[in-house]
Amino acid sequence: MTGLFGRPADPRMKENAKKAKEFKKLVKDKKYDKAVRLGAEYLRKVPNNQDVLFTMGGIYHMKGMHKAAISYLDKALEIGSYDTDALLLKARSHRSLGEMKRTIQCCKKIQEVDPKNAIAAELLQDAESDL
Repeated sequence: MTGLFGRPADPRMKENAKKAKEFKKLVKDKKYDKAVRLGAEYLRKVPNNQDVLFTMGGIYHMKGMHKAAISYLDKALEIGSYDTDALLLKARSHRSLGEMKRTIQCCKKIQEVDPKNAIAAELLQDAESDL
């Protein structure tokens, strides 16, 4: 079917929506290995889904795979550069890797949009004292 401006509807839209829903269910059920596989497959088809990118970053962070987490979080932040949740998770991943300067950068960016964010303030203070 052709849309209002002559662009055809995405024939995979329903399939992609189904995969995103399945991904969310796997995460909710804490089936992280399956979720990672499905999430990676989904992102090959829909590379700019900020929620899936953030969730993938979160899974990798929980698994202690901080470089992979940061990679997904960077992609999520390309879409929403002031997403405080993504910035906080990225800061924590950098902290886990001992990258204090990058931790500080993330915390300061959070404070630009949410100056009263207590978690970012505490993480910033800890990172600055570890420099």
